Amino acid sequence: MDSGYIAQQLLNGLVLGSMYGLVAIGFSMIYGIVRLINFAHGDIVMIGAFATLALMEAAGLPFSLVAFFVLLTGCGVGILIEKISFRPMRGAPQVTGFIASLGVSIMMQNLGVLILSAQPRNFSFPPYMQTILSLGPASFRLVDLIIFLTAVFLMIALIFLVRKTKLGIAMRATAENLDVARMMGININRTIMATFALGSGLAGIAGLMWGGKFGQIDPLMGYVPGLKSFVAAVIGGVGSIPGAILGGFILGLSEVLFVGLLPPIYSSYRDAFVFGTLIVILIVLPNGLLGKEMEDRA
Repeated sequence: MDSGYIAQQLLNGLVLGSMYGLVAIGFSMIYGIVRLINFAHGDIVMIGAFATLALMEAAGLPFSLVAFFVLLTGCGVGILIEKISFRPMRGAPQVTGFIASLGVSIMMQNLGVLILSAQPRNFSFPPYMQTILSLGPASFRLVDLIIFLTAVFLMIALIFLVRKTKLGIAMRATAENLDVARMMGININRTIMATFALGSGLAGIAGLMWGGKFGQIDPLMGYVPGLKSFVAAVIGGVGSIPGAILGGFILGLSEVLFVGLLPPIYSSYRDAFVFGTLIVILIVLPNGLLGKEMEDRA
């Protein structure tokens, strides 16, 4: 096993980790404010992928416009889910939100199968994005570089928004103490809706990236990446945006190296490795690497 092969696996892990990180950010943002693990979040990855396919093939839009509209589509779906499914039950026991999110996830998957059929569809970016580039002994496609750089840019932009803008201040205040934030004049409904929109927009972009990376999409494609991104959020610390990013890269690198460095017979156990990692993290570091203990919130 030479250094070129290891470098190749590290590059693959960074690309996969950047997609996990984008989805994990949404889990952390939503949990940080309303203490809800939104299991429907992964299905927005599927919606982003199919929106990309429709915009590229049916509408024939250029790729830059496609990415913008996919981001808006993810934001719109997030707002719709929050207003219809979660806002009416705000104040209910925490487990109610978990059950509701599972119901929304199953409904979205079945609607996808009903409307789009369960048949996988081929997905490809424009030919120029398939150009092969080299970095030392490792090679990668231009689409891999675009995925990684776009993910890093969006992560940095989100951190800036949360730390430096009025919306970000409102989000942090709401996450710290919802009742006090309301008494300070913060529009809680608008802040929570914006949180769902931002997290869902990033998940939609992750769906665009997922389709471009693996070349095939289907209505159930968001389920496993969503669960793995939740694992990434737990590793980094649910509620922490930097933690979600860190957890995404750690999980992506770990998963790729698990498959790439061990004998091929073990490759089918990659999902078991991921969820085994979740169990270990919950035992050893229940608050994750960068997370902190939070109070329950209805």
